[in-house]
Amino acid sequence: MIFSLEGKSALVTGAGRGIGRAIALGLAQAGANVAITYSRSEAAAKEVQDAIVAMGRQALIYQADAVDAKRADEVVNDIVAQWGGLDILVNNAGITQDTLLMRMSEQQWDDVINTNLKSVFNYSKSAVRPMMKQRKGSIIQIGSIVGVAGSAGQTNYAASKAGIIGFSKSLAKELGSRNVRVNVVAPGYITSDMTDKLPEATLNGILAQVPMGRAGTTDEVAASVQFLASDASSYITGVVLHVDGGMVM
Repeated sequence: MIFSLEGKSALVTGAGRGIGRAIALGLAQAGANVAITYSRSEAAAKEVQDAIVAMGRQALIYQADAVDAKRADEVVNDIVAQWGGLDILVNNAGITQDTLLMRMSEQQWDDVINTNLKSVFNYSKSAVRPMMKQRKGSIIQIGSIVGVAGSAGQTNYAASKAGIIGFSKSLAKELGSRNVRVNVVAPGYITSDMTDKLPEATLNGILAQVPMGRAGTTDEVAASVQFLASDASSYITGVVLHVDGGMVM
């Protein structure tokens, strides 16, 4: 175990699959009890829950639309009631609806901004009060290097992820004196079910931009979250950690 989270309680939004699933399992492997939210697939969420319980940790699952502020309060309040506090929040829930701006509908803009950015507002706001009360906590947002460097065809997604960075740096300044840290993990090109379907020529074009010459894994993103959630990063706040093989350089 690299970073111990023994006795900590964590919440990961959108953790039924992909990066969120890997983060939830990584936090449990490091010793945390983990709650997760999911939007659609209860079966996938229960698989994550079962995997966490098999590690000897406690696990809670909640169906929740990340855009629903009232539901965010309900989820956080229930976790605090059951586990006595909340030490780690990972805002991972997110979607893409890619197209060039000239073709982008207002609905595509609103859906991505609300799911990716408003959800961060909702859950961060809900978690702030218990974390301030216990005078400790780590809030970790899952951003993207697209929010740093931009990407054609992703103006909505890039705006949402750039907004997360500004939000997080501001919140880090608000909460620093209470020993609550706020950081962003910005993944680059990470292998997933979606990327596995890309044509070989497209994949090679992306990898040509990565100095390390390969895609990252969800476990590598999860390891960076473990670090930022743990006391090993106790003097780190307001940071954007690129997990991208050097792609954004």
